[in-house]
Amino acid sequence: MPSIHRSSAPLAALLALAASCASPASGPQTAPDAAASTAIHPPSAVAALSDAPLDAEGQAWVERTLASLDLREKAGQIVFPWTGGEYVARDSPEMDRLLEWVERDGIGGIVISIGLPHSYAAKLNALQQRAKVPLLITTDMENGPGMRLGGGHTLPHLLPLGGGTVFPPTMAMGAIGSDSVAREVGRVIGTEARAVGVHLTYAPVLDVNSNPLNPIINTRSFGEDPREVARLATAFIGGLHATGLMGAGKHFPGHGDTEADTHIGLAAIRADRARLDSVELVPFRAAVAAGVDGMMAAHISVQGVEGPEAPPASLSPLFITRVLRDEMGFRGIVFSDAMDMGAVVRRHGRTEPLLLALEAGVDVLVQPLDAREAVDAVVEGVRSGRIPQARLDAAVRAVLAAKARAGLHRQRTVSLEAVDQRVGIRAHQQLAQTVAERSITLARDGRGLVPLAPGARVLSVTYADGVDLTAGRWFDRELTRMGFAVGSFRVDPQTPPETYARIRALTDSADVVVVSAYVQPREHAGTVGARGGFPQFVESLSADGGRVVAVSFGSPYVIGFYPSAPAYLLAWGGAEVSQRAAARALAGQTAITGRLPVSIPPLFTRGEGLQRPAR
Repeated sequence: MPSIHRSSAPLAALLALAASCASPASGPQTAPDAAASTAIHPPSAVAALSDAPLDAEGQAWVERTLASLDLREKAGQIVFPWTGGEYVARDSPEMDRLLEWVERDGIGGIVISIGLPHSYAAKLNALQQRAKVPLLITTDMENGPGMRLGGGHTLPHLLPLGGGTVFPPTMAMGAIGSDSVAREVGRVIGTEARAVGVHLTYAPVLDVNSNPLNPIINTRSFGEDPREVARLATAFIGGLHATGLMGAGKHFPGHGDTEADTHIGLAAIRADRARLDSVELVPFRAAVAAGVDGMMAAHISVQGVEGPEAPPASLSPLFITRVLRDEMGFRGIVFSDAMDMGAVVRRHGRTEPLLLALEAGVDVLVQPLDAREAVDAVVEGVRSGRIPQARLDAAVRAVLAAKARAGLHRQRTVSLEAVDQRVGIRAHQQLAQTVAERSITLARDGRGLVPLAPGARVLSVTYADGVDLTAGRWFDRELTRMGFAVGSFRVDPQTPPETYARIRALTDSADVVVVSAYVQPREHAGTVGARGGFPQFVESLSADGGRVVAVSFGSPYVIGFYPSAPAYLLAWGGAEVSQRAAARALAGQTAITGRLPVSIPPLFTRGEGLQRPAR
């Protein structure tokens, strides 16, 4: 069956409705603080959590707790398995499994994934109440609470479930270039994370996305300029710290100039040390200076420094101990990247990478294949003499110190009643809308198509993988709401040529064709690009004066698959807030002010961006 979905109204009827309704800089510039009109609080200088020494009470708790733990309990403290954030009943098999981790294995913390705010808080409270030592709760909220706290929809009707505030990807902040915006995004993340019982987020992303072929970083980075990444990341960290949330920068020593997804296999950096010092390591040094609390070590082989057989940096004493600890002076907690990833498991097996990471200087073993197996492996490593007792004690002390900084020695649960007063609230949603609108970037408009003429007949073609059920949903609705006559079509990598031919036959009856690509970095995909017949379809429409506006709701580099498109607009992500912002920008209802934080060779250079005032 052809992979195409039509809007409920026929194109002819929509076009008839339209008739009746017809009536460059060198780089992204820092916006004035006043422009962040939806700031939740005025920016302020906040001391980094890891810079401030623990008070006497906290330090005493750390040492007292460390002394109370036996070998197996110490091993458990450095193991952080993964769990979902969904609702679980107190007597469910899932809760039984979690309590085994907490009570039998004595895990030190959890990596929690997607769920709704109250289910997060209730589940974490239940686990905290049963833990001998309070748990350090971590999660990945690199581009906003909504990526973990909901933002989902029911099937088959796609009814929204609500939840945390959804922001565009991190690169949208790079397109704005404002310290105050980055700080406020960090503040919102911190407010909502702490409200549901999370103490540390694996953010900010400190990778310099200098390689357009990178399949996994892409829009997760602030951009390609090391100094800009450092500046915005520093502001972001300040926002986290203003709320008491800790942050762990990633992916040390830099994942931006790679061409492999470490979820699948080992990625390699071929840069020498001089290049690392001038590009990749710049944001990490800035984050250390800003007092970032943790650092996540990447499963990346730095072959330009350690040779063709270089181990992943996460298992490298050279990078974890000598570079990060000794040279850069980092005194926080070092996390491994997920220890179930193909980059380490395929090369070293199930448990050997855990011991190699500890030997290299990693403190926390994140997401092992099996929590109990991981604890057993660490215990055996110490008993055999391979792992010195002092190395394990140092790692446990780092974990306990982080718990004390989070105040867990005083209070380990959160108020369920306070969740809906802090998560997804109106002020946070307004900031997300501001970020989405200010990040919209117009890289090209050679035929003067943007903004669209009022009441124009729009043929909207959405390209996305079949699993992306909401792609184009709000974009087309918003255009329709603003008086455009919209004929909507959906295609994917498997769409056959005859379907594209049928769509092309309708283009003559439209004033403009808007082709939207939802191509985003996804783990295990191994590539970021437009596939199937879509690139050729767009190129053929763009030839001979075609009135085509290409919109990217994801990778900025997708334009390379159809470089002839006469207009190119970037929205950076496909969430509802970005879809609506792109539609309003195309309609001229909001100004277009973003600038490219990356180059798109050979078409555009960093800093380009056509400006359009609101109409």
